[in-house]
Amino acid sequence: MNSNTVYLRAFEPEDYLTSLPWRNDDRIWSQLGGCKYFVSSAYEKKWIEEAIFDSRNINLAICLKEDDRYIGNVRITNIDNINRSGTSHILIGDRSCWNRGVGAEAYRLLLDYAFNQRGFHRIDALVLEGNTASLKMHQKCGYRIEGTLRESVFKDGHWQNQVHLSILESDFRQAQHA
Repeated sequence: MNSNTVYLRAFEPEDYLTSLPWRNDDRIWSQLGGCKYFVSSAYEKKWIEEAIFDSRNINLAICLKEDDRYIGNVRITNIDNINRSGTSHILIGDRSCWNRGVGAEAYRLLLDYAFNQRGFHRIDALVLEGNTASLKMHQKCGYRIEGTLRESVFKDGHWQNQVHLSILESDFRQAQHA
C-alpha cells in the first residue's frame, strides 16, 4: 500500500530528541488514554531504545515524505499470536500535522502491514470518548465501534469513557475498496 504523504520506519536512537516535547505537551496528553506523567530526556531515550529492541510489539515512526520529518508513532501492542490480534495506537506529536489526514494514512499503512505481512485477523483500539477527531479517523480506516468502557480512565480530575473499536481483516479489505 502506498501513501502520498507519509511512510513508516523503525525508530532510531536519536528520535527521542523529537518525541520528548510531545510527551510533555498537555494538549497531546489530553487526547491520550493514559494519565499524564512527567517525562525526562533520559526516560524518553530509554523508551525509544526499548521500542527499537521490542520484538513482542510493533513500534514504528511516522515520517513525512516531503522532508523525512519524524511526526509521530504507530504501534500494535498486546499481540496475541494464537488469535492473531493486537491493540493499535497512534500519536501525531507534531501538531502542525493535525487535521491533515496523515494519521489516517499512517494507520492504513500500519493496518496493511499487520494484515498483509503479519497475518493479523483482528486489531482493537481504545479512544477517549471526547476525542472525536480520533474516533472519526478510526472509522474512516474501517474500524467499527464495539462499545463504551464507562469511566475507565481518570484524567484531568474526572473519570472519562473510552470507546472500544476494532477492525477485522475483512473490514480492512472492504474499506480499501470503498
